[in-house]
Amino acid sequence: MTKLEQIWFNECYKSLIDSPLSHWLQTLPSLMDSWQRTAKHGEFDKWCRLLNKLPKTSPSHIDLTSSVSIGSHGDVDEYTKKQIEGLLKQFMPWRKGPFHLHDIHIDTEWRSDWKWDRVSPHIASLKNRSVLDVGCGSGYHMWRMLGEGASRVIGVDPTQLFLIQFHAIKHFVRNTDAPCENIHFLPMGIEGMQPLKAFDTVFSMGVLYHRKDPIAFLQQLKDQLRKGGELVLETLVVDGDENTVLMAGERYAQMRNVWFLPSTDALSVWLSRLGFENIRVVDVNHTTLDEQRSTPWMDTQSLKDFLDPEDITRTIEGYPAPQRAVIVANKK
Repeated sequence: MTKLEQIWFNECYKSLIDSPLSHWLQTLPSLMDSWQRTAKHGEFDKWCRLLNKLPKTSPSHIDLTSSVSIGSHGDVDEYTKKQIEGLLKQFMPWRKGPFHLHDIHIDTEWRSDWKWDRVSPHIASLKNRSVLDVGCGSGYHMWRMLGEGASRVIGVDPTQLFLIQFHAIKHFVRNTDAPCENIHFLPMGIEGMQPLKAFDTVFSMGVLYHRKDPIAFLQQLKDQLRKGGELVLETLVVDGDENTVLMAGERYAQMRNVWFLPSTDALSVWLSRLGFENIRVVDVNHTTLDEQRSTPWMDTQSLKDFLDPEDITRTIEGYPAPQRAVIVANKK
C-alpha cells in the first residue's frame, strides 16, 4: 500500500473508533487490504505522484454551504495558480462538480450543484448526522453534506480516478476550518459493505439504473440505515403507472450499463415492499443540455451527443430522453 493510501484509510479507521460505526472495523481494514492487492488503473501510481506535487496553500476562506469554494485568487501567486491548474487537469475528466479553488473554476461535465439545490430542501437536516453517499463520484455532494453540518460523511465508489479527484480537493481543504477529519472516500461498492444498520442518512444518486438487480441494491441501501433513517434516492425514471418499467436495450443514451428505468409509482412500490415508509417523490426533472455538457475539464462527448438531433426529447436509440426523480423514504 502506498503511503498516501495508508494515510487515507488510517484516517478513516480512526474516525470510526468510538462511533456508532465502530463495528465496521471488524471487516473494513481487510477489505481495503484486499483492494490494495488488486490491479490498479494504469495511471494510478502517476496520479498519486501528481497529488504529492500539489502545493500547500493557506486558503483565506472556504464555502461548503452554497458551493464548494476554497480560497481566493489573492491567496496564491500566478505561478502557483498555474501549477495547481496544470496538475488538476492531469486528473481529467472531471464529471461531478463544480469546484472553485483559488479562483480556478473546475467546470465539470455535470452541474451537480443544481441537483443538490433540487434535493436539499426536501431532506431531513444533516446537522450532526452520520451520512453515507453511495456512488459518490468525485465527492462534490459529500462536501455539501459536510457543509450542512453532518458529523461524518463517508462516500463509497469503486472508480479510482474519483478517489484521486476527491483527495485533490481534500488536500486544499485540510488547511481550512472545515472538519475534514470527518469526511472519507472508500474505493469500494456497497455490495462489499456489511449491513451496518447505523447511518442516519443514505444517499444514492445516479446509481440504481446501473444495477442488474435493482431490488437487491435497494435492500443494500436499507441495510446501511438505522431504524427511522432516511434514504435519498435519485435515479432515471420514465412516465407511467406502478407497473411501468423500461428495460433498455444494449445502450441507453449510449451508456451500455443501463438496466431498469421504473416509473416513480413503480419505484415507490419497490420501496414499500422492501420495508420503507413515508415514501415521497419530491422532484422530477428532465436533464437539460445546460446541466450536462462538455467543458474544458471534460472535453469528450456529453448529453447533446446522445440525444436525437431531430428530437431532443428522445435518445439516439429512440428512448425517452433522461428524466430524473428524487424519492425520499424512511426505514421502518
